[in-house]
Amino acid sequence: MDSDGPSRRAVYLLPNMITTLALFTGFVSVVASIDGLYQRAAVAIIVAGVFDALDGRIARLTKTSSLFGVQYDSLSDITAFGVAPALLVFTAVLHPLGRFGWLGAFLFLACGALRLARFNVQAQRVGEKHFTGLPIPAAGGMVAVSILLVMELVPNGGFEPQAVKMAFIAGVYALSFLMVSMVPYPSFKQIVIPRRKAFQALAFVTVLLVIMANYPVYFLFGFGFFYIVISPIIGAWILKKLGVLDTEKMETFTIEDEDILEDN
Repeated sequence: MDSDGPSRRAVYLLPNMITTLALFTGFVSVVASIDGLYQRAAVAIIVAGVFDALDGRIARLTKTSSLFGVQYDSLSDITAFGVAPALLVFTAVLHPLGRFGWLGAFLFLACGALRLARFNVQAQRVGEKHFTGLPIPAAGGMVAVSILLVMELVPNGGFEPQAVKMAFIAGVYALSFLMVSMVPYPSFKQIVIPRRKAFQALAFVTVLLVIMANYPVYFLFGFGFFYIVISPIIGAWILKKLGVLDTEKMETFTIEDEDILEDN
């Protein structure tokens, strides 16, 4: 009998438990949106994004990646970053717009589902330097942080002006299009940092954390805007400057982000 069996099973369960936490926070967001607690709903989506970033990484570190994990992660993503943001933006902002409002929310959900289906089909292409189309966690997170930004700038009645509604409906349609588009978004799975630059990278990350701690909503909105709007243009240049094309020749630290399939 293999004495490592129980511990191995526990390691295998860990990433799926984290995926379940992402699914749970997505459900919390749905319930909060129904209750009109929009700030709580938006924060729950962002927390789900943290769990979503962790589950795949832990699966790879523990060498427990599996087809089941990839499919379960996608089901969690469609709830946390598809259903939850669509319901949040509809109940908070788009409801007064009638059919344009609910069609926009549904389009966001449908395009997110299509994006996930395409990713699952392409999931065995390990090693690509970019994603085809905007990843659904980025789209859902942008909806959530935009809600938080408006609530921060205009605490009372921030969603009432017609200009705000128009901005949100335009943003929802744009995010929907980007998810199913062929626009390349940089994949951080292959970002590499030379050991000689590890200290500078750590200092840079520390500065970012300080900024985020003091201005979390503004930082997250700025980061999301940069990734969605700017990174398709200069993302390839950034990855090249970081040495992605020379990974086999460098002693590096590797940062990985999305679930992949591995043969076990």
